[in-house]
Amino acid sequence: MTVENKVVLVTGGAAGIGAGISRHLLSQVAKVVVVDLDSDRGTALEREFPDHLVFVHGDVSDPAVADSAVQVAVDAFGRLHALVNNAHVSRQKPFLEHTPDDWDLSFRTGFEATRNFMLAAHDQLRQHRGAVVNFASGAGIAGMPMQASYGAAKEAIRGLSRVVAREWALDGIRVNVVSPIALTEGVQHWADQFPDQFEAMVGRIPLGRAGDPQHDIAPVVEFLISDAAQYVTGQTLMADGGSIMLH
Repeated sequence: MTVENKVVLVTGGAAGIGAGISRHLLSQVAKVVVVDLDSDRGTALEREFPDHLVFVHGDVSDPAVADSAVQVAVDAFGRLHALVNNAHVSRQKPFLEHTPDDWDLSFRTGFEATRNFMLAAHDQLRQHRGAVVNFASGAGIAGMPMQASYGAAKEAIRGLSRVVAREWALDGIRVNVVSPIALTEGVQHWADQFPDQFEAMVGRIPLGRAGDPQHDIAPVVEFLISDAAQYVTGQTLMADGGSIMLH
């Protein structure tokens, strides 16, 4: 399994799971284009890896940002082999309290961003028989309370991914989905505020811990964009310590 010299575009790649993915791919000698709104972290990554990473500051919900990011990849590295749609912003609250803005935020930054980046990347991925990795969540698969807009958008991404996996198979493009549980900074903040809830969550994970973004989640992404997964498409891989076992 290798991604050496592959060019990978990672949305939301400057923090959280996205940063773990970016750093892991860089450790495997990939070239990475990171799209994120966090300028400080994005530029810090670019300074740390000046020859292998390019940072694009932008809102992933803007279709023009998707087009620009793909062009940046081509201009900087000559091609694009893989797209990782990691970015997503949402608000947690009961279904009855969700506002139109809450629904718009989740679908715009999650589902629509995923769609727009896939459309923007298609021609490059077709040329290089590339791969797409989108992100799902147990919030949608298991139906977690307080996650209506997030879970709905994530399940919409899964549905889109299955359809496009069939359509783009004719172009040699593979499309898969990862559903993770990871101890990001945001999850750690929640754990510090609500330790009992966090411990209860961990207690439901058969492997007994929340995953590490770089060491547990990112290698799954690496596998899916590598040639080792050349016969895998349309699948949802649960990188969640066994919390949800799909049938």
